[in-house]
Formats: sequence, structure tokens, C-alpha cells
Amino acid sequence: MDMKEMILTGTAQLGLALAEAQADALTRYYEILTERNKHVNLTRITEPEEVVTKHFLDSLTAITTGHVKGHVIDVGTGAGFPGLVLKCAVPEISLALLDSLNKRVEFLKDAAEAMGITDGIEFVHSRAEDAGLDPLRREKYDTVVSRAVANMRTLSEWCLPLLKPGGYFLALKGPLADDELSDAKRAIEILGGKVEEVKSVSIPFTDLDHKIIIVKKIRKTPRIFPRKGGKSTAVPIEKAYKARN
Repeated sequence: MDMKEMILTGTAQLGLALAEAQADALTRYYEILTERNKHVNLTRITEPEEVVTKHFLDSLTAITTGHVKGHVIDVGTGAGFPGLVLKCAVPEISLALLDSLNKRVEFLKDAAEAMGITDGIEFVHSRAEDAGLDPLRREKYDTVVSRAVANMRTLSEWCLPLLKPGGYFLALKGPLADDELSDAKRAIEILGGKVEEVKSVSIPFTDLDHKIIIVKKIRKTPRIFPRKGGKSTAVPIEKAYKARN
């Protein structure tokens, strides 16, 4: 099975319909990813089958939540997962790809151009903490996605300030999702979120079962969050919030 066929078969198994042109675009993405990875550290996964399953199909599971819509931001996008894959599959979304390393941002620009994705996409070189404090970005997005960036407690402080009330934060997680969530639930509530569901998803062609933590933003995030300069990991959210109230 070649890469294109694997992409089309895998997405069908996820219950998603992908056109051949979209599968071709993802194949071009793979080509530029593996070529640029020789010079810039983008991913440890480079074998075609693993890129399809662990990057492309895993990213696409976010669509199964029904919440990939409107203005979307991918926090800590790295080599573009899940954001650039989602934009390829759902071209009508408006997407911001945010990463703190400019080399990765420059790669994403080239990858998007190679894929033919030029409309409705923004490349943001910034730390998540800074973006969440920026009036042009704070509480401006309908959907925030993030994958393999930080533990749920820290990630929530970075992501929820960017989300509009009524919007959804989708955290793509592995087997430790439940433990992370147990530790982060109170912090999520303080930040204005409510956990709606932990969705289990099986990745086609593998025995991997991943989870998506689905958080709805039900109220505005207190202005003291996100914190900068490492404070988000040094001082618990609960303690910081109590000290200010």
C-alpha cells in the first residue's frame, strides 16, 4: 500500500472523507518534512507508514470531535501537527500556527506553499504565554488545538486564554491523559473551562489508542493568566488565583 492509499484508507476508517487531491497534498507534506528534517530538527518519525499513522491520522482524529471549525489556533504546532493536517482536511477553517521557534515557523510557510494551502492561514512566531496576553489574540479563537506540547495543567494555562467563551479546547493526548486530567481539573475550572468529554480514538493500522480531552470555555479567563517567565510551572494555578482573590 503506497502512502496515498494508506492515507485514504486510514481516513475512511476514522469515518472521514478525504479527496484524492488532499491525500496528494499530505504526500507533498511528507516529502518536504523529511527533506527539511535533515537540516532542522522537526520530527523523530520519518518512516512513511509511521508518518501516516502517528502524525497524519493521529492529527485527523481531532475532526471526529465535531469541534474543528471557525478560527482555529494550534499552540506549539512544531512541524505542523495537528494544525496543518487539519487545514488540509478542513480547508474552510481559518488557521493560526503558533510556535516559539522561528526555524519551525519558516518550515511551515514552505510546507503550506508546497501543499497548495495559501488562503486562511497565519504563521505566528511567539510563545504561547505571550500570545495569550496579546489583545489581538486573547479570547479570539473558536477552537484551540494542541498535541504533545506539555502536561494538561500547563497546557490549559497556555491554551484557554486564547479561546472565546463558548469555544472548544482539544488536547490530543496519549495513555497518560486520565492522570493528567485528574491533576488539572480544578485548574481548568479556574481558567474558565469545563471538561465535556475524554474521547478515546483508535489509530488505523496500529494498536494505539489515543485520547482527546475536550474542554468547553464557559467563562472568561481571569486576567492574571497566562503567567510568564516560568511561573506557570513554578506556582500552581490554584495558589496564584487564591492569592489574587
